[in-house]
Amino acid sequence: MKSLVLTGTKKFEIQDLPTPEVKPDEVLVNTAYAGICGTDRALYAGLPGSADAVPPIVLGHENSGVVAAVGSEVKNVKPGDRVVVDPNIYCGKCEYCLTDRPELCDNLSAVGVTRNGGLEESFTAPESVVYPIPDSVSLKDAATTEPLSCAVHGVQLLKLTPYQKALVIGDGFMGQLFVQLLEAYGVHQVDLAGVIDEKLNLNKEKFNVKNTYNTAKGDKIPADYDVVIEAVGMPQTQEEAVEATKKGAQVLMFGVGKPDQHFSMNTYEVYQKQLTIQGSFINPYAFKDAIALLASGEVNVDPLISHEVELNQVEDVLGGKIKGVSKAVVKVGGEK
Repeated sequence: MKSLVLTGTKKFEIQDLPTPEVKPDEVLVNTAYAGICGTDRALYAGLPGSADAVPPIVLGHENSGVVAAVGSEVKNVKPGDRVVVDPNIYCGKCEYCLTDRPELCDNLSAVGVTRNGGLEESFTAPESVVYPIPDSVSLKDAATTEPLSCAVHGVQLLKLTPYQKALVIGDGFMGQLFVQLLEAYGVHQVDLAGVIDEKLNLNKEKFNVKNTYNTAKGDKIPADYDVVIEAVGMPQTQEEAVEATKKGAQVLMFGVGKPDQHFSMNTYEVYQKQLTIQGSFINPYAFKDAIALLASGEVNVDPLISHEVELNQVEDVLGGKIKGVSKAVVKVGGEK
């Protein structure tokens, strides 16, 4: 079985691994597509993701595929089913799991992080994290279900109503997902700040963005937003997110910064405006909603996928040799 194995910091090898055995409660999935995201870039560089990845390990936590085999206890999927896999596996026993906050699980494990994932021809996952998808969703688009589910979780942490005006900071893949997601959740106006005119214009033309700001060109963001989503993870943009708020606003800090990173803010302004500043981590209870959003067309990811690559090109994406990547998916088995 062809597998792309992370063997050390910034070291990949294509190896021939045996097809994994299926435990009674597991599903064997033939990978169709695996998405590449910022978490993979961090793991490749030796930094933590949702958990630490200890080499040798097969990455790939944004996966779609077809069920090849099921364990004796599996009831809800069968061979031949088209599926997506939520990578996050909770222990169900720690303080956070027992108080309905499983995303904070003390014993979190994850497909493509702590156990082999989708950057190989086949991988296993517990039945509890395997979701069938409708025929209307392509396997390529379905590989974005995991990042969309993370955005869904972030939106679900906010109090959204139609009157609000929202700003998304960041014109990368996640920021562009949030544009469509906020509209799907009923926010009447969504604006976008970023640094690439082509992406800003795309969202204005296709996804109903009213105002765009190219901060690289000096555009100023007004301080009049009810909801601000920071989807970059840099101190400058985190500070911009707080500064863009009106009184009573909510700020979602979604972008992932470096582990030792800090940003500054005016604490009096937080008090005086009565701001809510909310973090967001992974994607509990959000996969079904993400699948429904893709199936309904409320979220259209196809224009946002910039590159389709092969296993032997993954390192070129993560190492920056392939330029202009907004969202890359790896064709492992493809549509079948």
